[in-house]
Amino acid sequence: MILENKLNITDQVVLAKAEEKISKQKAKQLFDSGDIAKVEVGTFAGLAFIHAYLFEDIYDFAGQIRTVNIAKGNFRFAPLMYLKQSLVHIDTMPQGNFDQIIEKYVEMNIAHPFREGNGRATRIWLDLILKNEIKQVVDWNLVDKEEYLSAMERSVVKDIEIKVLLKQALTDKIHDRALFMKGIDVSYFYEGYSEFRIEEL
Repeated sequence: MILENKLNITDQVVLAKAEEKISKQKAKQLFDSGDIAKVEVGTFAGLAFIHAYLFEDIYDFAGQIRTVNIAKGNFRFAPLMYLKQSLVHIDTMPQGNFDQIIEKYVEMNIAHPFREGNGRATRIWLDLILKNEIKQVVDWNLVDKEEYLSAMERSVVKDIEIKVLLKQALTDKIHDRALFMKGIDVSYFYEGYSEFRIEEL
C-alpha cells in the first residue's frame, strides 16, 4: 500500500527516493537555518515539530498523531486507543541523565506516534535531549545498523543493550555540523534509505 502523498506519486520506489531526497534537504535546513533551536526538548510537541519539518512537503500527516494501528514485523506499536495517554506519560518522564533519556527514547519508539518517519525524527529528538541534558550526542557512524535494530527490537523488554550500544558511541562534539549530517545519512540507512548523501543535496 502506497501512502497518500502530496506529490501524487503512485510508485513505491519513486516515492521512497523522493521522500529521502526532500526530507534530507529539510534535515539539512533544520540545522543550517538554526530552526533546530526552536524544538521543545524532550516533549512530544518537540518531536512533532521535527517530524512536520522533515515531512510536511510530502505528507499531509506530517507532525500529526497517526489515526491507524501500525506494526513492524511481528511487533505492534502502541495501540491507537492508548496512544495519546502514552504521549502524555512520555512528556512527564525524567530526562536528567543518560539512562533516563534512553528510557524515554525507548518509550517514544514504542509509541511510534506517526504514520511513517518515526525512527528518523525520533533520533534527532533523542540527540537534542542528550545535547541539552548531558552535553553529548550519539556519533551514529559508530552504531552498527544490525546491532542497533536488534537492540531496539529487544528494548521493549529490556533496554540494557540499547543503552550499552549508544553509550559507547557518545561524543561531546555537540555543535559539529559534519557529525549531524553524517548522523542523518546513517539514520536513513537504518531505515533502508541510502540513495542520496545529505551533503550532495
